[in-house]
Amino acid sequence: MKLLKRLYDWVLSWANTPYGGTALFILAFAESSFFPIPPDVLLIALCLGNTKKSFFYASICTIGSVIGGILGYFIGFGIWHIVRDFFFTFVFSEKTFNYVQTLYQKNAFWAVFTAGFTPIPYKVFTIAGGICKIGLPILIIASILSRGLRFFVVGGLIWKFGKPIKIFIDKYFNLLTILFTILLFGGFIVLKYVVKH
Repeated sequence: MKLLKRLYDWVLSWANTPYGGTALFILAFAESSFFPIPPDVLLIALCLGNTKKSFFYASICTIGSVIGGILGYFIGFGIWHIVRDFFFTFVFSEKTFNYVQTLYQKNAFWAVFTAGFTPIPYKVFTIAGGICKIGLPILIIASILSRGLRFFVVGGLIWKFGKPIKIFIDKYFNLLTILFTILLFGGFIVLKYVVKH
């Protein structure tokens, strides 16, 4: 936990430098395949520092995250047998990984989308996607939609409401993303039912 707290503080420190945007891109890229701290931390800090650039920062975060997800895919697709012990020791558990593989057997698109938008570790899904050999276009499209939605919601809220929304996001972020995903799934189910009838 102390290591994670130090990493968290280090990530936040980039918001006070001229390299905040570059750091955000690198963080979003790394978090999609191996880094433990989500990019939302730095995204929120940068947006609060310059609310007019909130959507610009959300774009950087989305692009970095999707490209990082593609890297994660190719880690799983090409070199998993070399790096698996490292990932199971330091990044995620074998039990979590095995569960993700079962989700891919049900619906690969929704598995990636849900992981990309909610607090579920996205990196597990990108790497497992390569191992399970799901279609790369599925991973890319689901990632663009889910990561873009997640980061633009955060950026948009800060752009609209400023600092007061930060406390609310920090406190309820996990709950809000889960609730939104449930509502989104419900909307698609209703839409599917309406189309059928």
